[in-house]
Amino acid sequence: MYYMAKVVLVTGASSGMGEATALHLAKQGYIVYGAARRTAKMQGLLAYGITPLTLDLSNKESVVACANQVLAKEGRVDILVNAAGFGFNGAIEDISLENARQQFEVNVFGTMQLVQLLLPRMRENRYGKIINITSIGGKLVLPLMGWYCASKFALEALSDGLRIEVKQFGIDVIVIEPGGIKSEWAAISYDNMLRVSGNSVYSKMAVAASKSIANLDLPGPDVIAKLVQKGIEAKNPNARYSGGYNAKMLLFIGNYFPAIAFS
Repeated sequence: MYYMAKVVLVTGASSGMGEATALHLAKQGYIVYGAARRTAKMQGLLAYGITPLTLDLSNKESVVACANQVLAKEGRVDILVNAAGFGFNGAIEDISLENARQQFEVNVFGTMQLVQLLLPRMRENRYGKIINITSIGGKLVLPLMGWYCASKFALEALSDGLRIEVKQFGIDVIVIEPGGIKSEWAAISYDNMLRVSGNSVYSKMAVAASKSIANLDLPGPDVIAKLVQKGIEAKNPNARYSGGYNAKMLLFIGNYFPAIAFS
């Protein structure tokens, strides 16, 4: 029986969960395209048969070009893994609206633009898997992460709406909710927190949060890569999967005690 390998596009493939997912799926025999702004950081993926593509989710033309490149080469994208994300932590009062909008441009609008561009071919083929990597912060608001969590709440809502709409075409929409994961992103986002709120009226909270994350022994991003594979290979996948440091406990708190979890 002839088996056609599935074509996967993974965003955010230059580091962290995106890179781990691209590598993991390539090793499982998938045809993988890895997309990110920093293409120089993806050259190591070539050795695993992964094709690097340039993608800036805050630039509409870049999103269109990325989608068109894969479609022109493969004729389809069977699986889209939206792992790219941007976090700028700090107190809601301290973060500029420009930086707040940038988080929504990347985490929501750019991500969903890519979904819109790839959906028509998935519908034609009556097959598709769309995996949106959100966060436990898409279910509960963490201190000094209000803008970031708001963008992830939005992506969760859009994923739920999309799931209902496209199920009739044989397309699954899966949400992955990571807890604490060791990554470049985590270090950068907490450095931003100290820079933005470390000397403001929220300084005590910022310093405490930064110290607490620095002392955690976080699992690597392979945890999430394996969850992605589990979701895309399940005949009837769950709407959500979670993994990483304290993910299940914090999601439980967020589901049952959302208003008082961190007050």
